[in-house]
This record gives sequence, structure tokens and C-alpha cells, in this order.
Amino acid sequence: MMSENDIAVFFYGLFMDESLLASKGIEPALATTGYVDGYRLRIGKRATLVPEQGNRAYGVLMMIGREDATGLYSDETVADYVPEPVSVSLPSGDSEPAICYNLPPSKLEGANSAYAESLLLLAKRLGFPEDYLDVIRSEGDPS
Repeated sequence: MMSENDIAVFFYGLFMDESLLASKGIEPALATTGYVDGYRLRIGKRATLVPEQGNRAYGVLMMIGREDATGLYSDETVADYVPEPVSVSLPSGDSEPAICYNLPPSKLEGANSAYAESLLLLAKRLGFPEDYLDVIRSEGDPS
């Protein structure tokens, strides 16, 4: 059930997995797939979206408590992520404003093929398009 403290958050990495959020005590009031235009997925140690015209990034729009979002991104592994406003296109054809937490490009470093593999499995389960799965595959294999 939604409350007045809920905010719309667009997740594009492993936080798209509702069972992972549940393990952290977060139960979204709503979860639906969608995409944001003008962003490209990049995977370093973790995933982030970087502005890049002509690209599209898929993810899940969730309504979660404002305190849950703040708590989720206070963990040291994601503490450098900053909230940015985005417009999420939904399967219904509607678009919804949301917050998307991204890593500043200057902090994107390293590679994490295990993360990319897990993200690929999750993206397949969520039914994301094959061309987007190819983006995840290419990010997981930087050679």
C-alpha cells in the first residue's frame, strides 16, 4: 500500500530484483518495467546510467519509502550515487517522473563480470528486449 512518503525510483541494476529489496526490508508499493531515453548503461564495479543521446536504458519503476531509498543508498558500496530526475516510459505509453540514482561518471571505474552476469539473468527474467541484453553482455565483456 502506498503512503504519502513514497517516492518513484527507477532502478536499472540489481536493485530491480524485488527479492533483493525485500532482504533489505523494502517492499515496493508498485513495480513496473519501463525505460528512460537518453541514457546508456555502463558497468564498472557496479552499474550506472550515463547521459548519451540515442540510447535507452531499461529498468523497473518502483514506489518505495523516501527513507528506504535514502537508507538503500547510504550503504558504502553505493554511497557515491546521486539522485537525478528522469522520465520513465511505461508499457502503457504513459510516462512518469522518477528519481534515478547514478554514479558520477568520474567515479565509474573497474569491471565486474559477475555483476554483469547477474544483471543479465535478471534482465532476461524481466523480459527486456534482446538488443538491451546485448548492451549488458558487451558491458560484462569489455574486451
